[in-house]
Amino acid sequence: MKLNGETHYLWREVDHEGEVLGSFVTKRRDRKAALKFLRKAMRRHGSPEVFVTDRLRSYGAALKAVGAEDRQET
Repeated sequence: MKLNGETHYLWREVDHEGEVLGSFVTKRRDRKAALKFLRKAMRRHGSPEVFVTDRLRSYGAALKAVGAEDRQET
């Protein structure tokens, strides 16, 4: 998405019914941004049984840092 002419990325947390629980906007889509998003989401809603993500490698790196890489599904 573009904000003030600059590209930004939207991260969304969605429950199993498809309801959007929250969102987060960053300028980059790297491990640091994914880790910040995951920690914020887990602090707010607790640790889920399964993380369903796209195939972006930064999710895997962030989940490994959190210790939940075995709970990722793509």
